[in-house]
Amino acid sequence: MLSYSKISIPLLKPFKTSFGTQLTRDAIILLYQGKGEKAFAEVVTDEAPLYGYEDNFTAIHVINNHLKEMFSPDLEPEKFNEKAKAIRGHNMAKGGMEMLLWDINAKREGKPLHKFLGKSKGKAEVGISIGMSTIDDELRTIGEAVKRGYRRIKVKIERGYNVQLIKAIRERYGDIPLSVDANQGFTRDDFKILKKLDEFNLKYIEQPLPLEDINGHALLRKELKTPICLDESIESVESAVNAMERGAVDIINIKPGRIGGLLNSLEVMERARENGIGIWIGGMLETGIGRSFNISLASNVLVNMPGDTSPNDKYFRKDITNEKFEMKDGIITPYSGKGIGVSLDYEFFNSVQVEGGRLLD
Repeated sequence: MLSYSKISIPLLKPFKTSFGTQLTRDAIILLYQGKGEKAFAEVVTDEAPLYGYEDNFTAIHVINNHLKEMFSPDLEPEKFNEKAKAIRGHNMAKGGMEMLLWDINAKREGKPLHKFLGKSKGKAEVGISIGMSTIDDELRTIGEAVKRGYRRIKVKIERGYNVQLIKAIRERYGDIPLSVDANQGFTRDDFKILKKLDEFNLKYIEQPLPLEDINGHALLRKELKTPICLDESIESVESAVNAMERGAVDIINIKPGRIGGLLNSLEVMERARENGIGIWIGGMLETGIGRSFNISLASNVLVNMPGDTSPNDKYFRKDITNEKFEMKDGIITPYSGKGIGVSLDYEFFNSVQVEGGRLLD
């Protein structure tokens, strides 16, 4: 039986980016129940198509009317991916279904997902992504993150909120591993502004220009000393290869739920290795379900930079999973249980359901 639930979990505090301010994580949770088995996955869409063209409505529509017919619990993820190619785009919807199959298959093999995927280091380096606030508030948050041992600090920037912030961080905390994320907040007219960031020895600037402007990123890369990381531009294997071939990228932020799942993520990681491109695993404010997939992937040997997958308590006062990731010295260890290794806290899960337990029929 295949079903889905829409949930809305309050964030610990508002998360502000150049897209807007997010107060809740509105997620779609997929559940497969068979003979004595349960598997879970998370679709990373949101209520509004602000991040990309997909949202919760389109994801449920595509899964219910197209992808469900291609799904069988006895399929390997590779076979599902081949079938799903018949549907154009909608990689977030596809990714949720594909990752559900990874959980099913790993559990049937009796292995933790990170080991089932192969090439696991058994640990993932963790960075933190900090939403916009006042400079004083951000400095306090960064101080707490440094004390907790995060391996990389990333702050959000936009026009009018960049150089002054980074200067204040460097003055207070010195040469900590620091990067910035523009979330497409600049244009080609802003190259002079972005070049000012070169003086701060940043690890990278993430997605400075609109996601479609690959040529613009290639031009900007020639102007900057600071490496360019692409995020929203990487929606598929093809978009990643295109960015590499055009010389538009130094580092790729892979979000498995966005680019169609773990198989596509692994292919991008291999292509990046071949081209000398840095790789880290990002997140989309996932619950403990999506977070477990991300951390399993982040433990892969091809991942060579700290990612954004923080412990659950970074974003939620309470999560829908019983298990909680813990970080020590900037490291998170994937769960050792079968598959993604998590179980639902059904009491809390039911309390945050907006649309609960609907069969895909």
